[in-house]
Amino acid sequence: MRHNGDHGPWRQEDQGGYDGGTYEGGTSNPGTPGTPGAPDTSTPHTSSPDTPGTRTPTLGVPAPGVPTRGAPAPGARTSGRHAARNMPPSSPATTDTWHRPSPRTLLSHCSWLGAPLGSFILAVLATGGRPGARVWISLAVVAVVFAALTALGSLSWLRTHYRVTVDALELRTGLLTRRTKSVPLHRVRNVDLTAHPVQRALGLVVLRAGTGGHGQVSLDALSRADAERLRAELLARAGRMDADDPVLSTADPRWLRYAPLTFWVFGGVLAAAGAVWRVLDGMGIEPWRIGFVRRAFDEFGNSALWITVPLLILTVTALGTVGSVVLYAETWWRYRLERTDADTLRVRHGLLTTRSVSIERARLRGVVLREPLLLRTGGGATVRAVAGGLGDREENRKRSTLLPPAPRSEGEHVCAGVLGELVDTSGLRPHPPVARRRRVVRVLLWCVLPPAVVLAVLGALLTPVLLYCALGWLLLSTPVACALADDAYRALGHALRGRWLVIRSGSLTRDTVLLDRGAVLAWTFTRTPFARRAGVVTATAAVAAGEEAYRIRDMAAGEAAAFANAATPGMLREFLVPVGEGR
Repeated sequence: MRHNGDHGPWRQEDQGGYDGGTYEGGTSNPGTPGTPGAPDTSTPHTSSPDTPGTRTPTLGVPAPGVPTRGAPAPGARTSGRHAARNMPPSSPATTDTWHRPSPRTLLSHCSWLGAPLGSFILAVLATGGRPGARVWISLAVVAVVFAALTALGSLSWLRTHYRVTVDALELRTGLLTRRTKSVPLHRVRNVDLTAHPVQRALGLVVLRAGTGGHGQVSLDALSRADAERLRAELLARAGRMDADDPVLSTADPRWLRYAPLTFWVFGGVLAAAGAVWRVLDGMGIEPWRIGFVRRAFDEFGNSALWITVPLLILTVTALGTVGSVVLYAETWWRYRLERTDADTLRVRHGLLTTRSVSIERARLRGVVLREPLLLRTGGGATVRAVAGGLGDREENRKRSTLLPPAPRSEGEHVCAGVLGELVDTSGLRPHPPVARRRRVVRVLLWCVLPPAVVLAVLGALLTPVLLYCALGWLLLSTPVACALADDAYRALGHALRGRWLVIRSGSLTRDTVLLDRGAVLAWTFTRTPFARRAGVVTATAAVAAGEEAYRIRDMAAGEAAAFANAATPGMLREFLVPVGEGR
């Protein structure tokens, strides 16, 4: 088929669907039909009982116990990638064999020796190789403590075992008092893998499997290969949702660590400083004439900039960190996302001011998993709803938040729970290589060159020092800008997953949009002269909810219409003509 319009030729092999292999068919995350919501038959026993929660399927990880929309019939062919996730019950991990953490765990526990040994080496160097009695006494104390902790660590490692049974993850610990902690597999909501630098150097990771309550099993530490296998096994077998528990997510105090990874670390301080400045200015007070401000500037402002500037940055960072944590705690205290009934989602949160937002599931059109750069660096994300009836665009942005800054795994669970099915966001169709070049050129033209030109012009007119500043700016900003452009290109992707349209883009703010294909009202294809020359087009899906327009930037021009027609069959039929016509 061909569409002869203002946007160039579009080809499609047949009217039945897209020919490229990525968009045709039902869904790329087939599950195995089972019996969802089966009751928990395990008998957990522990000295400190957990508060069980609800297992919400992981976004992008198919679960064998949950049938999904568009899933193939029993016996249908499954790709190797998904077949590897759906492990059979005879998997070695699901036996009654007890396993120990990696023996290299003992080495990772010795990392605390770095600080005292570093101090001892500095003391030896400072004394010319002749340390005094105090240094030797300190070293002896460190050696005794090291021997004691090593012995305790060895005993603890010998007495720590774990296993995955048919229906539970069990952890047995304790030296004098033996404790066995058991978490039913169907209640596991997230499985995180973390490692500090020493553990990464040793090839170790810490696996934490948490439930919807406050229960958690922590294995410290496993080899990376064992941890990956155990994580895949837990996620594959923990897919059944408990329909009797409507709670999708609740607040966790550990989420406070994501508060400093937001705009408010610096933006909040600047906003507060601006507010104070306006208040003082309204009172007729000039801040730079206040006594301690003038004295501080006289002492440090001119002669000690090498101290003042780092100290100022450190102070702003510290104030911003404290302020962001306080603001996060006040805004999201007692956060709770739940289904009040079969037709309504409700988000409740707030400490001093309690906020509650209800979203009708009939108005829900999808979700957005948002990962700003700082938050993404820390492994966090937020979730927003694509829903109508939440007010204008500004009010929608405030009221559509389903999950505050939290671990990305929690964001994936919330997306799966809100949508009611698993959606695979991996393996998206990449964009043409020319999209990388366009991003590099764009960031150089709009972000790197303008400040350099301004500094160069001012340097030519005023002082040669600014010329060196322009050169330094170019040398420092160019590699950073190119790295961000490359990251933005690698983030680009789109695909169809059953009834969902998946769009991913962005570097400073990376969004993964899961959009109901039935909610798309129209398609717009945009091509600038430069895009036409590069052979790319931006396709925009119009939706009467959320941001109202979701763009797939820099698609290959030859596949945009075919993809849109596959996403919304029949919508573009009147604009497509047979290839032989119109020539």
